[in-house]
Amino acid sequence: MTRIAAIIVAGGQGNRAGTALPKQWQTLLGKRVIDWSIDTFSRHPDISDVIVVATPELGEPKAGQRFIRAEPGETRTGSVLNGLKALSAADDTIVLVHDAARPGIDDATISELISALNDFDAAAPAMVMADALKKQLAQNKLENVDRSELLRIQTPQTFRLGRIREALQKHGAEFVDDLSAIQGTDARITLTIGSVRLSKITYPEDFDMLARLLAPTGIPRVGKGFDVHEFEPGDHVTLCGVHIPHSAKLKGHSDADAGWHALTDAILGAVALGDIGDHFPPSDPRWKNADSALFLKHAQDLATAKGYRIDSCDITVICEAPKVKPHREAMRARTAELLGLPLDAISVKATTTEGLGFTGRREGIAAEAIAVLAPIS
Repeated sequence: MTRIAAIIVAGGQGNRAGTALPKQWQTLLGKRVIDWSIDTFSRHPDISDVIVVATPELGEPKAGQRFIRAEPGETRTGSVLNGLKALSAADDTIVLVHDAARPGIDDATISELISALNDFDAAAPAMVMADALKKQLAQNKLENVDRSELLRIQTPQTFRLGRIREALQKHGAEFVDDLSAIQGTDARITLTIGSVRLSKITYPEDFDMLARLLAPTGIPRVGKGFDVHEFEPGDHVTLCGVHIPHSAKLKGHSDADAGWHALTDAILGAVALGDIGDHFPPSDPRWKNADSALFLKHAQDLATAKGYRIDSCDITVICEAPKVKPHREAMRARTAELLGLPLDAISVKATTTEGLGFTGRREGIAAEAIAVLAPIS
């Protein structure tokens, strides 16, 4: 059978996206933009190789991913050539060259492009222009542009390895896309049906558009968690991964992070996988003084394995002291960082019991959490 490979180009800076980090490293619906493409190509049954052209911050493959990394070139064309070189495959290998900034790639598009190479030398998804087009002239004048023959060309663009490598090397130029390298030759090119889901993230507003397009439409799940720990002698408490100075610490087998314990139980509850004690029993010495980040990430991984991602969560800390409000934003930020979620998906609140009960008597801290999980598309 013909070898089929995917090359994901992710070496650009994406300055127009208006983000501190390049757009491929930004989070979109709970995971990095680049991971949307890596995940899709990794799970496709016909793809034998995945090459990601990116800087070392790409990191190692995550669960369910398979790829090797190639160094970016000075230009996009150089990056594609580096990806082809890293592939080390025969000239008749089918290669799909894809922009990491198009996270909406799906199995059906990949399969259609692969099939097209049975009869053609190159293929790419395309969309017709639906909007009126105008050219802006000097002095606030506009001129209509005929859109009848204009197309929006997307990626992946698909070729035989030998042909696209030769075309890119021969011209020694920077192309607007890889298809441009073989246009005007005797290559037989076909266009498949593109999709608005394949739109490219270029400007800041594109993140919201793609989030709306890629958001799962299935029924979400909701879980609720509760945890409590009493005080013992010490000089700080740990809540949502943040050390807060206090006249006592929380007693527990692990680090006694009541906020994250409650959230862990909420996530496990949403996917009906028991509670934190089932997975990390306090009788097990392995979890003595353990960082609760381990518990929370494990719960997230279990939810992912069941086909759900964390959409949002709401944590309420119940205590008279210490004061939580001065540390609330740090608690939100640490939780968002650990779970790979946008900050506005994390809520942390605090309340008291007006002097009533064990928290009112300053004997300990309780926490409640609600987690909303959405199906992974």
